[in-house]
Amino acid sequence: MTADASVLIAADAPRSARGTGLDRAFEILCFTAATFLLAALGGLIVSLMIGGWPAFAHFGIGFFFSAEWDPVKEIYGAAGAVTGTLVTATLALIFALPLALGVAIFLVELCPSRLRRPIGTAVELLAGIPSIVYGMWGLFVFAPWFSKHVQMPIMMSAEPGTLWETLTTGVPNGSGILSASLILAVMILPFMAATLRELFLTIPPQVRESAYGLGSTTFEVIDKVSLPYIRTGAIGAVMLGLGRALGETMAVTFIIGNSHGFPTSMFASGSTIASTIANEFAEATGVLHTSSLIALGLVLFVITFIVLALARVLIGKQANL
Repeated sequence: MTADASVLIAADAPRSARGTGLDRAFEILCFTAATFLLAALGGLIVSLMIGGWPAFAHFGIGFFFSAEWDPVKEIYGAAGAVTGTLVTATLALIFALPLALGVAIFLVELCPSRLRRPIGTAVELLAGIPSIVYGMWGLFVFAPWFSKHVQMPIMMSAEPGTLWETLTTGVPNGSGILSASLILAVMILPFMAATLRELFLTIPPQVRESAYGLGSTTFEVIDKVSLPYIRTGAIGAVMLGLGRALGETMAVTFIIGNSHGFPTSMFASGSTIASTIANEFAEATGVLHTSSLIALGLVLFVITFIVLALARVLIGKQANL
């Protein structure tokens, strides 16, 4: 070993020792952050279980299957709110997903370069609008238009005694399950479109160029190359959009009608778990009433957890293909 090499090794030794200490401190800091997150999550679950236990103990399993919600008689059931939550979120996803996918494909594959940045910025701005703004717009602008141009014509054209009449009954005031679903779709659409656009941008240009070089059309490139390439990430984006739709509060509270019970048609008023909690928690004075609302919060937490867990399972399966 030469003298110069010995000098370099001696100079690097203290620096390596200091680096080892920083690495250890960094590991402890990251472990503390992860432990704090798990502790906060566990504390949230325990708090919801303790707060909701009086309702579970009083109503038993019937709490999940009864749609009756009567604070005067101290009778509470979660079935109506749970059904409204699942129906509105599912319909919102059905409405928003094709549009979000179309927006993302247009921005990446078809949009002229001079319009790509302005449209992309507009999509991102729509994703950042507060939910209460969507709710106010839905109540004061969308609901009157929807009532006049959609609800009334459809209800008047339905033949008495048919299934279509059953599905379209209700008060033509622009509020209801379908209106809330459409507002939710508008809310989650820019979020999903922005996420899907970023996924499309991760595709290496050589992949698409190779497909075009083989004579593929734009549709064939998108269908056979781009969509399979981002399939795993797209599932995560869709599930995140569904999770936001499940937990949305203010926008749905404005437009859904806030009527307890099972929704009987597309235009009927309904409620969701989040809207029920937002409407009644401040006015809940009885122990059983408060406990029932906290129990609804626990149910919503479980539903959201199941959705995210399902997303992880689907992503894992796609990754192994």
